[in-house]
Amino acid sequence: MIQYENPLNERIRTLLRLEDLFEKLDFFAERSAPLEHHVALTTMFEILEVTGRSDIKSDLLQELERQRQTLLGFRDNPAVSADALARVLGDIDASSQALNATSGKTGQHLRDNEWLMSIRSRTIIPGGACEFDLPSYHAWQHKSAEIRKRDIGAWVTPFLPLRDALRIVLGLLRESGQPQALIAGQGSYQQVLGNKAVQMLQIRLDETLGAIPETSANKYMIWIRFTSQESDLRPRPYEGDVPFELNLCNL
Repeated sequence: MIQYENPLNERIRTLLRLEDLFEKLDFFAERSAPLEHHVALTTMFEILEVTGRSDIKSDLLQELERQRQTLLGFRDNPAVSADALARVLGDIDASSQALNATSGKTGQHLRDNEWLMSIRSRTIIPGGACEFDLPSYHAWQHKSAEIRKRDIGAWVTPFLPLRDALRIVLGLLRESGQPQALIAGQGSYQQVLGNKAVQMLQIRLDETLGAIPETSANKYMIWIRFTSQESDLRPRPYEGDVPFELNLCNL
């Protein structure tokens, strides 16, 4: 099965982009080659760019508190596992405390580092991080993998409370819906939402079908069109019915 996620508002879109960037950063930061650590740094700069566009920290704190209050209402519900609920509430409390403990604007520690900012300004230019442009960066790349990992870890650490908070929020969002088994007749499916609030769609289908969902949605309706790729990789309308699962997620 292959899963596609489609955010329906800018806030969830930003959180999903950050999640994707943090996954890439975690992957390349753990590698050892200089080129892999270069990708880790450029990914870190992308995180800095995304977090600088809005007050992500405040949004996450508000959402964590809102979810905490909602979950507290389930404490006396016999259908809810007390241990599972306590674990989730503990995670939310720990994440909120860690996020509250971070001071200043997100990523300010990177902006205050002139050396990193010099690298950032050059990586915007195609091929701008060559050794003749940034000899000090070239020298850093020739240090041992352990030293480079240590440095990257120090630069990433202030971002970790933000990363952990968004993982909790997105995890709760993903668990909020109930998947439905549906069929898109001749590769097309529509659903009227009515008054139902939806923040994200999850679409799961058998990857061997070769069907690719393209989604259009607003607060009134969802329209999913399935396409396929030929040898030139250009999308074409899918011919035939497409069985798939649809999950409407909302916090």
